[in-house]
Amino acid sequence: MSTPANQSPGLRIGSPFGIPVYVSPTWLIVAAFITFTFQDVFAVSLPGYGVVGSSAVALVFAVLLYASVLLHELAHCVVAKHYGLPVRRIVLYMLGGVSEIEREPETAGREFNVALAGPLLSLGLAAVGYAVSAVLFVDGSVNPLHMAVNPPMGLLPVLIWQLWLSNLIVGIFNLLPGLPLDGGRLLRAGVWKVTKDSTRGTLVAAWVGRSVAVIIVALPLLASVMAGQNPFSGNMLWSILLASFIWIGASQSLKVARVRTRLPQLRARLLARRAFPVTAEVPLSEALRRAGDAGAGAMVVVDHEGRPVGIVSEAAINATPEQRRPWVTVGSLSRTLEPSLVLGADLEGESLLDAMRGTPAAEYLLVEQGGEIYGVLATADVNRVFTGV
Repeated sequence: MSTPANQSPGLRIGSPFGIPVYVSPTWLIVAAFITFTFQDVFAVSLPGYGVVGSSAVALVFAVLLYASVLLHELAHCVVAKHYGLPVRRIVLYMLGGVSEIEREPETAGREFNVALAGPLLSLGLAAVGYAVSAVLFVDGSVNPLHMAVNPPMGLLPVLIWQLWLSNLIVGIFNLLPGLPLDGGRLLRAGVWKVTKDSTRGTLVAAWVGRSVAVIIVALPLLASVMAGQNPFSGNMLWSILLASFIWIGASQSLKVARVRTRLPQLRARLLARRAFPVTAEVPLSEALRRAGDAGAGAMVVVDHEGRPVGIVSEAAINATPEQRRPWVTVGSLSRTLEPSLVLGADLEGESLLDAMRGTPAAEYLLVEQGGEIYGVLATADVNRVFTGV
């Protein structure tokens, strides 16, 4: 789940390609975990550094690893911007990074390309790092498999070795075929392409994502039990954390997909309440009587020439005690009608939701193409379409 646009997700560290990048405070947790976990690895390759020195190198590795994660996310965002998709920001947090792309690609092909960009960059970094290690730091006679599992000696060689190996793992892990991973988006794009239905693609990829989450926990647990080891080691806890992230992300995708199945029911005309025009100085009790006689479900404040200037708040009406209603004018309970609160009566589906997201409000005025009042759309009525989702 992304952070609301008006709330800072952490420390802003720059804006490459015009994309704001933030580091969440939760990154400190994983930085400490990486430092503690990899201190022993660096201590073996750097025997003269001691505990403090090898810990400092492990911390440098944590920073460089997240720099690689940032490049991974930037790859997604650059391709998204190439397709004209707005990118709000990138947030680096405890479990990696997230690119907040505000709109989905219009086609399955574009979805595939945006999703593939990140893993490709991670695998590319791994390939470059491996080549540098092989050329500069390892004897040519060394078996590549041996180089992949045995860190070299020396500060620069071991840092490069750890970075290319980590990017290889990140690239492969992200290609697992389940949402919210990049591989899940690739699967979604494939199902979308075959079925011509993006929602079906989301449902398939989300359920596969849940399956991946179960496997990530089940496999190491089974391996530990068969080996007679403690199943609740640090590695097992890390697997549970990753699986929880994938399960929650997949579940959120399922919820979104189910919401989208109800979008065809979302039509402004069908959800509109009949609007009763009333001038601002009319007492609330009288306005309610007139609206009730006319069978109207909402009231619009108009000037003396009949032009709408405000919408009477239903919440404000309900909050006004009945004995005070003869002494309260409708104008005092109305919201000024800003242009963004005026929507076309023909809006429906995603277009209607986008228009409402632009200016969140309890009520909107619906108008015909010629500007005539059609009715009032209450956000509460829109929410009822999705009740139980």
